Amino acid sequence: KGGEVASHVQIAATPEHLQATRIATGEADLVLGCDIIVTGNTEAISKMQIGRTRAVINTADIPTAEFVRNPDWKFPGADLAGEIRAALGADRAGTENHCDLIDANQLTVALMGDALYTNPFMLGYAWQKGWIPLTDHALIRSIELNGVAIDANKKAFVWGRRAAHDRAAVERVAFPAEVVELRRDGSKKLSGSLDETIARRAEFLVGYQNPAYAGRYKALVDKVRDVENRLTASGGAPSKLPLTQAVARYYFKLLAYKDEYEVARLYTDPAFMEKINAQFEADEKNGPISIKFHLAPPMFSKRDGQGHLIKQQFGPWMMKAFGLLARMKGLRGTPFDVFGRTEERKAERALITEYESTVTMMLAKLDAASLDAAVAVASLPEEIRGYGHVKEANMAKAAALRERLISTFKAPVKEISRARAA
Repeated sequence: KGGEVASHVQIAATPEHLQATRIATGEADLVLGCDIIVTGNTEAISKMQIGRTRAVINTADIPTAEFVRNPDWKFPGADLAGEIRAALGADRAGTENHCDLIDANQLTVALMGDALYTNPFMLGYAWQKGWIPLTDHALIRSIELNGVAIDANKKAFVWGRRAAHDRAAVERVAFPAEVVELRRDGSKKLSGSLDETIARRAEFLVGYQNPAYAGRYKALVDKVRDVENRLTASGGAPSKLPLTQAVARYYFKLLAYKDEYEVARLYTDPAFMEKINAQFEADEKNGPISIKFHLAPPMFSKRDGQGHLIKQQFGPWMMKAFGLLARMKGLRGTPFDVFGRTEERKAERALITEYESTVTMMLAKLDAASLDAAVAVASLPEEIRGYGHVKEANMAKAAALRERLISTFKAPVKEISRARAA
């Protein structure tokens, strides 16, 4: 998440055969690339040699620390895969089978429920290919001696072996062609249509705040849909209702801002502890699972030299505090909301009312010529990401962009594109 990790592992019959702590240039027999971005850097590629090195590479798009600073960062997976294949000579005769690319994260999530088990999956894959000169008993025993999520890690190792033997069969298990979901209430699985997407988000907002809050969301979305449907019927808008789609997504994003009450609600959801217990096992050596939280309560946290809040560590007792706080979500936005007095929370609530008034204004003037501009304005919350000072900076950028787009609301699409580029 914040930087790369590379391990140099050497295996020999006796210690006397090991002369160095690091693998020299071009002398890697196997590269187990659990992160393609790290595997594709100059240091890792320098260890590869055509005809000698074999590699199993996880192609999952795992963001780097740069994504925190630049939300528009693009994953360079395809380019890196090409560079790695070239370094291994994977397209040359005799070296075709020296490089296996696989999205191990996607498979482990589907098979195990969490990408946490990607590494043992990759280990099992490489072992099954015959690229690790150890017995499977030795590797399984090392998992047992490590003493963490033993059964799950063993299972991931075996799934990796199966994928190396018959990947197509494993993918059929992980991603069946037809998903049949049975529910206690007899309801059908959501298909992802606009109606169901709106309904799902409205249901979320009921849990987030209350039915009235969800009704506020649905009322504006329905209003946009009615206007856009009339425009579509007259031949002035596409049938996919792009403005309704944008408002349904981004109005929800603004309404469901993640404040202290919401963080507490998510942590106290039973699904959170179920996931933790599935990933980690309590044992005699380490004792029961203990959770620590790193938070920066705005009312009493210190600030650094730039005025940014500094996070503090809190112990497991915070779960009880979260339980109390989650039940107080009804105070959100009222005079009794102590958290709502910060500038960040005031700005978040102001964004909601500004969005509602802006959308209402655009609907009064909406026609075929202004539809693209309306969609661009309605999608501006996409630019508002992050928390604290990061979010504050993004809000300022979005506000400036909004002014440019609103000023060209009736302008041709070409001018609108110029305004966005500016």
